[in-house]
Amino acid sequence: MVLNLDGSKPIYVQLAEWLENEILNGHFDSGQKIYSQYQLAEIFNINPATAAKGLNILAEENVLYKKRGLGMFVSDEAKSIILTKRRTQTLTGLVEELAAEARRLDVSKEELIEMIKGAMTGGTEE
Repeated sequence: MVLNLDGSKPIYVQLAEWLENEILNGHFDSGQKIYSQYQLAEIFNINPATAAKGLNILAEENVLYKKRGLGMFVSDEAKSIILTKRRTQTLTGLVEELAAEARRLDVSKEELIEMIKGAMTGGTEE
């Protein structure tokens, strides 16, 4: 993954989201040590303080926990925390934007639901 250094989303937020994706995709399991701020800084060519800020976001959300002198580790509840957050914040926001755009384009609720069903099944009928 490449971080969008020119984007509107702060780099540390992008880094936190990347780590969340890595956890959701099974690249980091609960109890597993993750990259240090210095390793992340080297991987993404960013300042270690920026990497630390991304790690600290996840620690504050209890996705990661610190073991003094050993580093950061994935919590047992990490996947559940990330899924809940994304469902309640990210997905809800996207659905609200989608519904607003559908209203602007005069797309009926039924039409929109069918579009979503199609997208959820990859464009094939169930």
